[in-house]
Amino acid sequence: MEAFPEVSKIKYEGPQSDNPLAFRWYNPDEIVEGKTMRDHLRFSVVYWHTFRGNGSDPFGAATMVRPWDDGTESLENAKNRVRVAFEFMEKLDVPFYAFHDRDVAPEGASLSESNSNLDAIADTLEEEQERTGIKLLWGTQNMFSHPRYMHGAATSCDAQVFAYAAAQTKKAIDISKRLNASGHVFWGGREGYYNLYNTDMKREVDHLGLLLNMAVEYADEIGFDGMFFIEPKPKEPTKHQYDSDAAACINFLRAYGLMDRFQLNIETNHATLSGHTMMHELEYAGMQGMLGSIDANTGDLLLGWDTDQFPTDIYLTTRCMLAILKYGGFTNGGVNFDAKVRRESFEPMDLFYAHIGGMDAFARGLITAAAIRADGGLEAMKTERYSSWDSGLGAEIETGSHGLKSLAEAAEGMGDIQLSSGRQEFLENYINRFI
Repeated sequence: MEAFPEVSKIKYEGPQSDNPLAFRWYNPDEIVEGKTMRDHLRFSVVYWHTFRGNGSDPFGAATMVRPWDDGTESLENAKNRVRVAFEFMEKLDVPFYAFHDRDVAPEGASLSESNSNLDAIADTLEEEQERTGIKLLWGTQNMFSHPRYMHGAATSCDAQVFAYAAAQTKKAIDISKRLNASGHVFWGGREGYYNLYNTDMKREVDHLGLLLNMAVEYADEIGFDGMFFIEPKPKEPTKHQYDSDAAACINFLRAYGLMDRFQLNIETNHATLSGHTMMHELEYAGMQGMLGSIDANTGDLLLGWDTDQFPTDIYLTTRCMLAILKYGGFTNGGVNFDAKVRRESFEPMDLFYAHIGGMDAFARGLITAAAIRADGGLEAMKTERYSSWDSGLGAEIETGSHGLKSLAEAAEGMGDIQLSSGRQEFLENYINRFI
């Protein structure tokens, strides 16, 4: 029996359509900069918010109406949820999905029972992947919800918890390999601290580096060649998480010899919490060759916490796509909707409206970014701004032909330095022309 019998496969109808169950901008087969929209964007639905979110928050109980879910943690209910998820994704026409181990399979009374549950659900996931052609973008392990992880997982003060986290990571990588995932994510939700008085920071960060190196070694051992990703976030649930932003993550990966096997999965709401824009985080990761994937959402700047709203801001999606196109696009990653409907949007149909809106917003951002790049004006203005570095003294400095002594001598004869305007307002008006 269908969970969404009133919904047919969502199709592209163009910008003039007023059908809320149609794409106005996302045309999967449309070619942009030599690739289809489908291949550029690699849309992915998340399992945790979309199929496990119940609308509860710290101030209120669950609100979501989910007729297919009987409210139990039984394996049968979990298998039924998988079938509902794939019906939704097939009708939405997305090529990928993502999940935590505990999203799809109930935790057992022991590690072996949890693993057995995960194997049983993986059977159903595999069947649905083969039936629909939808693939796993990335898998991951939930090492933040269970009370055993109250002090962290890899960074726990208790060695037994580290061992349990290692076992859970091993099993999650096994499942990612089995389901042919493009990648595997590490999000250190509790890999951080609340109070430095009781924290040995060096030991904790060393242990995090140790676990990730174990993951790489195990992946090599079993032949899992998907990309590993780290997802930066500065705080919440901890006061400070060690993977606080793109720069901190890259510094960590470089320090622990993990640059060859890891890239970053950047999330908009997490960028905001770190005090950066999404474009900043994408640019920093991209210039270091570490931009791998994104979690597509947004936060409410008036609230200041991880609201995980669906992205509908065309300026945001345009900035995202300018950076993503600049650095060559996605290989193993994609646009993963780590977003949830508001607790007031409790009907099943709201899941379609939310995802269609997000997909259209990113498609329009792609179209706009490609038009800006084709026009060439933005790049020309940037080239002109840095033109003093392309010849003469600037080129000599960049090629290492000078030291402090020779530059001091050159500066003596410069006279007044004539600067040019940054033309910020002009540039903002320029971008507005395309939006």
